[in-house]
Amino acid sequence: MMGSFSRQEFFHELVEGCLLPTAQQGLEQVWQLLVICLLCRLLWILGLPSYVKHLSTVAGGFYTLYLFFELHMVWVVLLSLLCYLILFLCRHSSNRATFLSITILIYLLMGELHMMDTTTWHKMRGSQMVVAMKAISLAFDLDRGVVANVPSPVEFMGYIYFVGTIIFGPWISFNSYREAIEGRKLSFSWIWKVCVSWVKSQLCLITSNCVAPYLFPYFIPIYGDKLLRNKTKRKIRWLLAYENALSFHFSNYFVGYLSETTTTLAGAGFTEEKDNLKWDMTIARPLHVEFPRSMVEVATSWNLPMSKWLNTYVFTSARNLGTFSAILVTYTASALLHGLSFHLGAVLLSLGFITYIEHVLRKRLAAIFNACILSKKCQPNCSHKNNKVLWVYIINVAFSTLAVFHLAYLGSLFNSSVDYMDDDEESDVANHTIQKWSELSWASHWVTFGCWVLYRIIL
Repeated sequence: MMGSFSRQEFFHELVEGCLLPTAQQGLEQVWQLLVICLLCRLLWILGLPSYVKHLSTVAGGFYTLYLFFELHMVWVVLLSLLCYLILFLCRHSSNRATFLSITILIYLLMGELHMMDTTTWHKMRGSQMVVAMKAISLAFDLDRGVVANVPSPVEFMGYIYFVGTIIFGPWISFNSYREAIEGRKLSFSWIWKVCVSWVKSQLCLITSNCVAPYLFPYFIPIYGDKLLRNKTKRKIRWLLAYENALSFHFSNYFVGYLSETTTTLAGAGFTEEKDNLKWDMTIARPLHVEFPRSMVEVATSWNLPMSKWLNTYVFTSARNLGTFSAILVTYTASALLHGLSFHLGAVLLSLGFITYIEHVLRKRLAAIFNACILSKKCQPNCSHKNNKVLWVYIINVAFSTLAVFHLAYLGSLFNSSVDYMDDDEESDVANHTIQKWSELSWASHWVTFGCWVLYRIIL
């Protein structure tokens, strides 16, 4: 047991028993994916016909799907075929996005409830989500005229199975995929971006597995040796919640930086200004999450491509329902894409209420005090009279502290055993959620309710 070690013994065991094996296993699991991404990148700069490039990324995507999911990959393939069938059948309609979204939702619900066991289905959740997001965004772009015509089957499948994104994401637009297969020349900035993202991903993996779980007993021993020997959960439940949340956060950053690595290595994830090509894909902003200005900033910085997708294709479409309703629709869509999981749904819907109430409260306070205390940082030329005043900084710090409090509360639910419970254990997930939040006295929800009452009073 780690708790019986002295600190010196602990750090020695940490290096040999956790850090090195974690880094080794991380490389063993993805090295073939990295090689395939690189091969596709090199193939695309040869100036081959477009259909050959599309076929190459389909082949690479199929092979990596088999590496990770073996024959269960058929469910991802089935979803992609279903998506193209709907796009083809509705090619003359102006409501392709609606038909396709409903079809995907039905397919995902059937998969969760009937087609196979929950554990196996959840292992493919990331790939299923990427396929769904790509297909829906393409349908919206076709309806809005951003993409002129329904792509050919091989071009569509090349986009869906783009080897850099099919396993770990992120979502990229159809036009971004087209630009990627044009085959931009190799450069030092490209390989530097790949290397930096890879190193960051491994550091985040190590932090998630080997540092965050022992943050307070060993790395920041604020309770001294007493905590090392007798970790009383009731007394330090908020510290335990923060530890758990931090481990979950860094596992998300690991996936984000790893997806940066694979996407960039495969040739996507750049912006072009005149003749200047910047490999600047950013999936997450860890500092904006761990030291947030607001929960609104957390929601956008957690996964930038998904935030962009939700804003462009869900929130904008639902905006005519009203801001609050559009926010709820957006977080509901996110919950459905992530799968039928009670704790995920509870967190995302709670996050929807928290971000909305925080936004309207700070907007009202900013108007009353004429100060830069909005959820998002003001531009340098904003019209607020009070910006660099001490009390303005104090208010912003207070809201930042409140955001960290919400993050610890929401993140307390997540651990690996909960994510992979079977169908029969879904009630246990609900019980786990209620138990965890009950241990924390439902504090975040009560604080959010208090903020709403304050907003209504000063409205």
